[in-house]
Amino acid sequence: MDIITCHVNADFDCLSSMVGVKKFFPEGKLVFPGSQERVVRDFLKTFPIETLRIKDIDMLSVRRLIIVDTKDPNRIGEFKALLDKRDIQVFVYDHHQKGDKDIRATVETIEEVGATATLITELIHSKGVLITPLEATLLCLGIYEETGSMRFPSTTERDLLSAAFLLRRGANLNIVSDYIKPQFSKEALALLNELIVSLTEVYISGVRIKIGMASLEQYMGDAAQLAHNIMDMEDIDALVLILNMEGRSVLIGRSRVAELNIADIMKEFGGDGHPMAASASLSEAIPQIIKEQVVKILHNIIKPTKTAKDIMTTPVITVDVTSTIKDAQRLLTKYAINVLPVIKKTVYVGLISREIVEKAIFHGFNNSAVYEFATTDDIAAATDTPMREIEETMIEKNQRFMPVITGNMIVGAITRTDLLRTLYEDYIRKERRDYTSQEPKHPITRNVSTLVKERLPGFVNRLLIIAGETADKLNVKAYIVGGCVRDLLRAQQNLDIDIVIEGDGLLFATELASHLHAKLKTHNRFQTAKISSIKHPQFDNANLSSDFAIDIATARTEHYESPAALPTVETSSIKKDLYRRDFTINTLAVSINKKNFGVLYDFFGGQKDLKERTIRVLHNLSFIEDPTRAFRAVRFSERFGFKISRHMEKLIKSALKFNLFDKLSGARMYDEFLLIFKETEAERTLHRLANLGLLKVLHPDLAYTKQLEALLQSVRNTISWYRLTFLEEKADTTAVYFMALLSFLGESDQSLTLDRLNTPPKTKNCILKTLNIYKAAIPVLDYTDPAVTYHTLHRFSIEGILFLMAVCVDTGKQKAISRYLTEHRDLKPLIDGTALQEMSIKPGPIYSIILREVLDNKLRGRLNSLDDEMAFIKLRKI
Repeated sequence: MDIITCHVNADFDCLSSMVGVKKFFPEGKLVFPGSQERVVRDFLKTFPIETLRIKDIDMLSVRRLIIVDTKDPNRIGEFKALLDKRDIQVFVYDHHQKGDKDIRATVETIEEVGATATLITELIHSKGVLITPLEATLLCLGIYEETGSMRFPSTTERDLLSAAFLLRRGANLNIVSDYIKPQFSKEALALLNELIVSLTEVYISGVRIKIGMASLEQYMGDAAQLAHNIMDMEDIDALVLILNMEGRSVLIGRSRVAELNIADIMKEFGGDGHPMAASASLSEAIPQIIKEQVVKILHNIIKPTKTAKDIMTTPVITVDVTSTIKDAQRLLTKYAINVLPVIKKTVYVGLISREIVEKAIFHGFNNSAVYEFATTDDIAAATDTPMREIEETMIEKNQRFMPVITGNMIVGAITRTDLLRTLYEDYIRKERRDYTSQEPKHPITRNVSTLVKERLPGFVNRLLIIAGETADKLNVKAYIVGGCVRDLLRAQQNLDIDIVIEGDGLLFATELASHLHAKLKTHNRFQTAKISSIKHPQFDNANLSSDFAIDIATARTEHYESPAALPTVETSSIKKDLYRRDFTINTLAVSINKKNFGVLYDFFGGQKDLKERTIRVLHNLSFIEDPTRAFRAVRFSERFGFKISRHMEKLIKSALKFNLFDKLSGARMYDEFLLIFKETEAERTLHRLANLGLLKVLHPDLAYTKQLEALLQSVRNTISWYRLTFLEEKADTTAVYFMALLSFLGESDQSLTLDRLNTPPKTKNCILKTLNIYKAAIPVLDYTDPAVTYHTLHRFSIEGILFLMAVCVDTGKQKAISRYLTEHRDLKPLIDGTALQEMSIKPGPIYSIILREVLDNKLRGRLNSLDDEMAFIKLRKI
């Protein structure tokens, strides 16, 4: 016998999951291990579902026990006795957090979504199982009830998608609203009033919790709904209700904040749940004693609010006491900061601000020692100083910069921006007075672990978990950054995995490579490394491509000694590391340390710009520091279909006005054009570059015309045909695009442009040779005489042939080229010089003449075998 059951005091998530899972166990019997909530009982009166009573079950005949919506052995009633029997298979379907005392099942489907009904719905969807409209409605009830009609913080994207699937399968929302809508009895209203009157507040580490107590003569199954109502009415972070009913004590907990996992409290009393909602049941316990225990547990389990270590920036740029005011000014400008801690050797002694430095210079104190003007009485923080104390000090003392000190050394710094960002994050997390208003669309931090799991392949998820564990082992912070994160939010897969380490990146790379049994290549100068050729057995079935690699870098900042120069880099924080990047959409980072796995950091508005589909630089000197970003901006714009901000267009024009591109190395520009031709439609991108004046950076006579546009489109179509026709053969398509771009310039200007781009010699020669001879080749091409076409095209590289095919407007000539590539390019005589000798033909120039004649006749279809060739030669001799 197969038994399908749930936890005692079953709710709609239980009932719907039991009915849904029966689709996979059609012989299973639905059995409640205890009571049901009143609203579930009302539903079953209107929509009867066949269930058995537990007393009608022959426990000895049970062979499979299928449990939904719980994995706590103490919540399944008498079925707990079956768990230790070896001949019984146990299946668990649940959405609560895993615990040490959970049921160890034969098969487990446990994922943290809003409802167990969501997991069952996903299985029904993926396996193509048919369900009736009533079954769809019931599953919808389970999801809506458990997620508070999609309002609870535990709601996930998967819950919404599952509800949408059920609606397509005929779920009736009128029925859902009838049973989800709270209908309070007189007894429930009286209990609600008693609980509100009894509420007392506990305030621990910035978290406000209220505890309420009440007694009832009879059991009430709807008490959990009252917790939601109280949370709606009270401005609190968490709630614990202690109800004495029929000689038993029932605990109900709710939490809105990450600092308090309410399930941890309930587990202390033998209960279970998830971080935002949980419950427990005790027998013969005095409510007042339970309350005292709850308060004690709260003090032990509430995670402390943020400390200085959590919000500080590190490492910190400092200035020595013996340095001059002029030295300080240079550092402030070089690193784009406003305050410098002053140190004596390694000891922190004070602060000096940009404002003081500028005033000192104005008064002529350029060469005076920094210490003479430093502030030495500003308050400093320790790494464990609570954020609230930092907030009070910085606001009350009007202190814009707070050093963080360990011993007498500075280990970090907190700016007003750091403080405001942290306060804002707390605000958007805790502000709940107006439930009709939406939360900010682009929070500075949010958890995207679900997106990481769903949108990246399984082997990448395993790699990130291992990398996070390695970072924890070394006590460093690790983040995935850049294009991978950007495309994760765009729902596009990007397997260019870049990991940035706050700490020793090379040591981390060495440890990770060793664990993965992989190759490691390091660049000590830049503190970067590359891991490739992963051989760990765990990834044997991952089918990793040969070029898959993980790039690792130490978090660093950079400054430019002059416009367009290569940057000088120095170790820094993740925030500073992101600030040195090109555009806001590439400044997103996701933590992979276990504690904060999946937390996304957005310091510069990258999410907003992704949402608004806008390319935006981080600061006004971006193109002065690196003019190649202008080409990159156009490339990203065309690749993603984004717009370039008007302000950025202005900055590009300013960079052109200052002739900054003249100082840019050709190799860097060439690399950008490689990517432009690879990732975008060249005609659109080059048109955009021309409109911005960037095409003339290559050569002043380069212009975007209708003829060039038509040729570029023809090149793109030709390359597409070639790739589909010759799947295994590669061609340098960049060279073909350059041929098109330069074809309207004179020969000397073509060479100058390729020199400006520092084009690789082989590519340059290929381009110039093709452009020198292609015009003469076009008139000779003849579809009716393959031999003429063969000898004409045999002088060209494959890139030159593709360009020639794109240039030809005559379809007959295009067909001649196509036929050459597909049929004749590799054609050779079967006969050779040895055979000619055996035919008594004296060696000499005649051999080349004969072999060419044989080839020409083969091309014209007259010779199809070795015998044909030999006969032709013999006939020729005669």
